[in-house]
Amino acid sequence: MKRRSVLAIGGAAAAAAAALTATPASAASATSTDRPLSTGDRRLLTGYARDTWRSMEAMVHPATGLAADNIDGALAEATRSAYTSPTNIGALMWSAIVARELGVIDRRTARARISKVLDTLARLDRHECSGMFFNWYDPATGAVLHTWPDNGNPVYPFLSSVDNAWLAAALLVVGNDEASLRPRGERLLSGMDFGFYYDEAARGPDLGAGLMRGGFWPERPPDQPAAVEGNYRGCGPNVFYTGHHYGTLNSESRMASYMGIALGQVPAEHYFAMWRTFTPTCDYSWQEAKPEGAFATHLGIEVFEGHYTYRGLKVVPTWGGSMFEALMPGLFVPESRWGETSWGRNHQVFVRGQIAHGLDDAKYGHWGFSPASDPFGGYREYGVDAMGLDGAGYTSDRERTTVDPGFAGCPDREPKPDPVSYGDGVVTPHAVFLALGHARSDALTQLARLRRDFDVYGPGGFYDAVAVRSGTVAKRYLALDQGMILGALGNVLAGEVLRERFSVGRARRRLKPLLGLETFGVPAVQ
Repeated sequence: MKRRSVLAIGGAAAAAAAALTATPASAASATSTDRPLSTGDRRLLTGYARDTWRSMEAMVHPATGLAADNIDGALAEATRSAYTSPTNIGALMWSAIVARELGVIDRRTARARISKVLDTLARLDRHECSGMFFNWYDPATGAVLHTWPDNGNPVYPFLSSVDNAWLAAALLVVGNDEASLRPRGERLLSGMDFGFYYDEAARGPDLGAGLMRGGFWPERPPDQPAAVEGNYRGCGPNVFYTGHHYGTLNSESRMASYMGIALGQVPAEHYFAMWRTFTPTCDYSWQEAKPEGAFATHLGIEVFEGHYTYRGLKVVPTWGGSMFEALMPGLFVPESRWGETSWGRNHQVFVRGQIAHGLDDAKYGHWGFSPASDPFGGYREYGVDAMGLDGAGYTSDRERTTVDPGFAGCPDREPKPDPVSYGDGVVTPHAVFLALGHARSDALTQLARLRRDFDVYGPGGFYDAVAVRSGTVAKRYLALDQGMILGALGNVLAGEVLRERFSVGRARRRLKPLLGLETFGVPAVQ
């Protein structure tokens, strides 16, 4: 049943109905952001923001002010998860700023919410030398988790580079937003050293720049035999780093790179040590497709500016082909403006590719693929396989239907026939909201169609995901995904509020010149 609180937003219902009269978009018809928002659009999107904020509030534990990781679709207090992460904590803070800017809550309420979180952060256990936060805390008490609440399995305390980056981004936004909160936010932020993750030798001694590790454990966990003992800062005891580095530029993990560079803890050259695609040689024939491109040199680093071609669209792929990887960092870093000939082009094309996959290839009648709750239980990565570097790929359906275009000239990589059909495609609304800044009309139409076709809207806004052929809905809310929705709405409706708060001072000084140096080899108009 649809809720009156959602539908009674003045002209919002009319705006949604008007959106549904349009023919479903395709890659050829995907629009840019040129069309201004109408009054009805604004009412509709503000209503979405109001309901989405309700879910964030329902996840908050009053004693600590921390948001749980997730809650069920009815927003029942008893269903709040007994764990949270630095990302979830940051998402609550930036969401409170957006809610205030949109008139959902007043300034005093927003300040009190954020102040409570800052107080709790100041007393949480952290890794002493790096100043980084652990990945899992009990949101009711703030204690570091050593046992997983859902099943009693052991938790080996871990410190993730990318999760800490989302929290650091939120702290930077808070400090630039509210003068009264700046000293506490800055004290927390100044203690976080992203250089602790930076392995300058990750790509060998001759490149001139290295990569970021995924994270580290203070003690070697028994289930991680590939963990690498080390200490890149030489501060305190050795730790045990993940066996992998974050080497792909077009991934959500670039937020850790942005924060390290913005804070002056990681050299700017690191930005060009990450791969756009891997080179088109048989050494890298495990990647999804054979890329095209050319070498360029930036800050003394030789870079292969590679791209894939999907349905005629030239695009720098993400690791898995998901919207979250491609677009979440742009909620804070104004990538499309600062990198007009790189990110500005690629974000538009990536969204067009997602639309083309959902409507033209898989013929779901819907689009928006990103990691989310699995409607059949648990959590899973979803994406467009053809737009991901990983050969195994994230897939758009629960049946894991993949494509393999082959890798010409390399053994054992002959192309395989394209799928005849796809299965039960899984769409997540947060992916569509992320597209609002890049294909506004298409995103508005898709959100309206989701509400028309499925029981996908509840008391806290859009539920987390829906399998579009069976109509199975994951009726729960995730702090991360709701935070992405509110972040996207804040940027669209409130003058790019998160980007404006992030991109001042050191972030602008160190990141803006960097993002303007390359083109990605992606044409402006396709």
